[in-house]
Amino acid sequence: MRLRNPKKADPISQRAQTLTAEIAALQAQIRQLDTQLQQGPRWRSTARPHEPAVEPPVAPDPVFEQVDHARVTAEPDSGEPRPNGVELGVRKYDFAGAWRRLRRHFKGPTASNPKLINYLAAGSIKGLRPLRYEKRVARNRVIALTALLVVVLWGIIAAFLRH
Repeated sequence: MRLRNPKKADPISQRAQTLTAEIAALQAQIRQLDTQLQQGPRWRSTARPHEPAVEPPVAPDPVFEQVDHARVTAEPDSGEPRPNGVELGVRKYDFAGAWRRLRRHFKGPTASNPKLINYLAAGSIKGLRPLRYEKRVARNRVIALTALLVVVLWGIIAAFLRH
């Protein structure tokens, strides 16, 4: 004879029952506090003296430092040569760095998931065309539109030159 295990309780229904019990307890507590409020006095008692008003704490005075205005506003000595970037350890004109920053600006952000990029490029995901196919389609579209633009501009220039 086989013994059947009792049906396992659903964790979602158990949690729902627990939450329902908590809600019922909170509603009972609200009712109890409401009845206490309704039974209490509705006016303020003047039998006790009022507490003295508490003054907000006073912030301490700010501390100011003396500034030598003459040194701040004085013109730099022109007799002393200004330090150039090489003396400070910095290149004066960093063309390579500027070129890298410019390329990085137009390149766009790096991929956060390079494995997914590889799948997309190879066309390994069903239903998606390979990225190289999409690039070829976009390249052909740009070439066709450029050729159309050249033909239209050539026609407009030819029309103006005839008249």
